[in-house]
Amino acid sequence: MTRPTVPLASAASPGIAAILADLARFVRRPRVLVPEGLRRLSSWKVLGVLYALHVAVLLLVTLPLTALIQSQLGLTPPDAFDQLPAGWLFPVTVIAAPIIEEMLFRGWQSGRPRALWLLGCGFLGAVVIAGQAHGLGPLWITGGLLGLALIAGAGWFALRRRPAPGWFRSGYPVIYWLAALVFAGIHIFNYGNASALTALLVLPQLWAGIMLGYTRQRLGVGAGMLQHAGANAATMALALLTGM
Repeated sequence: MTRPTVPLASAASPGIAAILADLARFVRRPRVLVPEGLRRLSSWKVLGVLYALHVAVLLLVTLPLTALIQSQLGLTPPDAFDQLPAGWLFPVTVIAAPIIEEMLFRGWQSGRPRALWLLGCGFLGAVVIAGQAHGLGPLWITGGLLGLALIAGAGWFALRRRPAPGWFRSGYPVIYWLAALVFAGIHIFNYGNASALTALLVLPQLWAGIMLGYTRQRLGVGAGMLQHAGANAATMALALLTGM
């Protein structure tokens, strides 16, 4: 069985040009990698370069472009966090959202069966919780979630040694782009009066999906969470400084 592609060797600290070239190759041809993690100093350098690029394009290109589109088309600004109690905006956007969104959209992109198993169990859990709106009682919901938790744990243990299947590796370019597009698309719900044109306002999230998909493969899901949190913090800082 073909093994996943190993990232750019980093026995010596890679240069900025080498990091950016590897990113460009990945975006042209996304592939399943063996993440380096953040155990080495050189890996932190890679994360720093990726974060700097992520935030630079975010602040200098995608956010200004989105603001221009919004003003020219008369689209309403996002209002998803307007109902949050005072003091909750920072922990939700900089701590909770990066962890939850990285696990949901990129945690399983190793392609390992145990990760895909947990993803499936998570979707079933969401279906069980949604059953409340259709009259499913709390005891049934609690029992269903406990049962799913046991099934998820058993599957995680049973599948722990299995590598990513060939179909996942060969189809990963499509998976990578679909995940980035869905990640961007789900943020349309940040806008209360969303329309078809609102899709033009999620360019920052599409850029984030592209960058974070690479970070997940190159450095791991933990590094993606840190990058995601830092990008959200930079966006919040810009909003506070400009009074947005």
